[in-house]
Amino acid sequence: MLRIYQVDAFHHEVLRGNPAAVIPLDKWLDDDKLQAIAQENNLSETAFFLPEQDGAMPLRWFTPNKEVRLCGHATLATAHVLFAEIGITAPSIRFQTLSGILTVERLERGYRMDFPADFGQSIAAPAGLAEALGTDCSITIEGKDDVMVVLPSEQEVAQLQPDFNALLNIPKVRGVIVSAPGEEVDFVSRCFFPKYAINEDPVTGSAHTLMTPYWAERLAKKKLSAWQISTRKGILGCELRNDRVLLEGQASTYLRGQIYLD
Repeated sequence: MLRIYQVDAFHHEVLRGNPAAVIPLDKWLDDDKLQAIAQENNLSETAFFLPEQDGAMPLRWFTPNKEVRLCGHATLATAHVLFAEIGITAPSIRFQTLSGILTVERLERGYRMDFPADFGQSIAAPAGLAEALGTDCSITIEGKDDVMVVLPSEQEVAQLQPDFNALLNIPKVRGVIVSAPGEEVDFVSRCFFPKYAINEDPVTGSAHTLMTPYWAERLAKKKLSAWQISTRKGILGCELRNDRVLLEGQASTYLRGQIYLD
């Protein structure tokens, strides 16, 4: 029997933001078992973590079909579980992950995460991307895992209706981020990951490690406000600090439960 929590991350209200499952473990299960649990949960991400080892808690993230190198909302959800549910009293938590050490600090309202920045490079849009998105891709930025397309307005981002089957065929791309200046915040976005069985991710913390350096340079400011304008909506504070991106957000517990395995 395992404990399971479901947390809505990057919003101050339950049933908004991005839901993540969080499962504490005493030791790692087989990878196939971890993947099967994530598939059963059928959320954008399921996070698994172990007790602290050498000053950091091992943390891994799985989509319904793959393990990922970096996940923001499930890291935020895991920190929320540790602080709000399990009762960690330290001011911050260190996680050991595939992206190195990630730190999450408790704030008066919400949490601040310290992630590596992703400084993207301008490229020609991959073949088929404009057709798959149904929009102009003249500004395309390549990051470590994803590509970002920058559009002129929030309205154009909101109105996109991508062909997800066509996005599956874009080579060498994990996911596609579409961003634009915001009407009420500094920038907005939507994020599409059909290769990871997530057509549209409600809120994507990792994507903001690519968007933040871009918008910080374009807007000539280090601290920015952002909305991910999916149906569930995500609210983020972003700051570029040298080669790191600080992401702030709130989270709410939706579910506490138990998993029964053979």
